[in-house]
Amino acid sequence: MSDNPNIDPVIGTTLRQLREARTVSARQLAKQSGISAAMVSRIENGQVSPSIATLGALARALDVPLISLFRDTAANHADYTHVEAGSGLQSTRISEEHVHDYLVLANRLRRGLKFQAHLVTMHRQDAKPPVYVGHGVVFIHVLKGRAEYGYGQKKIMLKEGDTLTIDAELRHGFERLLTDEFVFVNVQAEQG
Repeated sequence: MSDNPNIDPVIGTTLRQLREARTVSARQLAKQSGISAAMVSRIENGQVSPSIATLGALARALDVPLISLFRDTAANHADYTHVEAGSGLQSTRISEEHVHDYLVLANRLRRGLKFQAHLVTMHRQDAKPPVYVGHGVVFIHVLKGRAEYGYGQKKIMLKEGDTLTIDAELRHGFERLLTDEFVFVNVQAEQG
């Protein structure tokens, strides 16, 4: 029987969920991983504490990172950011003569991932907004106003309620505001 009665059933449940999500039978998983079908069953039922080598073989057979089998084991420890309405880290971006304000809603750096979310408010002005080239993906959700967004050679008209998702490697940025104020949520994610 297991030395840790709390973690083994959680790992077993996760293993079963991952296996079923891939429509793989326990026998198929046993064959692909080199682990006996009886052992796969005992692990899924939380009856044993499998070795890291065994879990590694199962993870490889399911084509998932080993850590995926532990995804629900740390339920009492999780990082999260809760920003209440109207809150956030207030910042101002100045690019040459163009100025706009934004609130940092989320900033998460993890091994292999960089994630940021901002609430941005832009006002129509003579100075041209900045142009960006980066990495990863950018997501924009328009809350208020209308604007023209440049993506490579394409011009995209954005209005309240619209969303836009782009690859950040191509030149992108606002070309011009069509209303006095333009408010949007900007989310950026890239491998870190």
